[in-house]
Amino acid sequence: MSLNNKSDNNKIKNGLYIVSTPIGNLGDISERAINILRQSDYILCEDTRVSKNLLKKFGIDTKLISYHKFNEKKKLNEITDLLNSGSLISLISDAGTPTISDPGKILISECFKKNIHLSLAPGPSAVSSAISVSGFSDKFYFYGFLPEKKKILDDDLQVLSKLNCSIIFFISAKKFNKNIPIFQKYFSGRKILICREMTKIYEEFIREEVDQLKTFEQNLKGELTLVISEIVKIKKSSQKLNESDKDIIKKTIDKLSVKEIIKLFNNHDVSKKEIYNYCIKLKNEI
Repeated sequence: MSLNNKSDNNKIKNGLYIVSTPIGNLGDISERAINILRQSDYILCEDTRVSKNLLKKFGIDTKLISYHKFNEKKKLNEITDLLNSGSLISLISDAGTPTISDPGKILISECFKKNIHLSLAPGPSAVSSAISVSGFSDKFYFYGFLPEKKKILDDDLQVLSKLNCSIIFFISAKKFNKNIPIFQKYFSGRKILICREMTKIYEEFIREEVDQLKTFEQNLKGELTLVISEIVKIKKSSQKLNESDKDIIKKTIDKLSVKEIIKLFNNHDVSKKEIYNYCIKLKNEI
């Protein structure tokens, strides 16, 4: 199977296209995505009402097929039959890049098995958008939506809490407040970025210490994208040289080099700079 790499937008090969749509701002859709959607015989979408509103904005009247997590297995043969008959079909989600915490993986796997042409029109993604604006490590793990069962959630977060990278979650705004305690339990000492209404008029980014999180008073709507920072390493405060330490240095200053003296204090919480400065002070007094 090959990916379609033709640059001529007027020549689109039949097959399945994974098409990204805006996560909020309609100006983020690409010209190529619009062209593919217009030329498609069918568009697979989660919620036809949501997709109709989007497509209407760009004058696209392609036939829609309802395709969501509750019917994707049932629709599989019907869609692959259409693809095998030479149809051009696009897969979109309600917003952003399809198959990321959305249906489509089963269909894509079937296309690989049956050697059905597969291509994509890349574009907006809440995942990459959130990590790019977080200021946290660009090494990240994407988890997706939190599971409902507490046992599964606890087990998963126990594992994730040990990862020293950014971690991205999707969560319903209505469920955020009740999950604050569990985030604080497993990610204490880290920072968090809360992304709300990304690319929209009321776009908001709240960056806070996980331990300082407080419940939102207003009733939030929609979905939030959360980014937990990598593990924040706290530097130990450097202790001062005590009298015992100074005596050791005084007794060894004529016998060892400054570098060797510093090595004597490798297991101490005294900075190398402070040891070095004290050694130089003693040498200048000799």
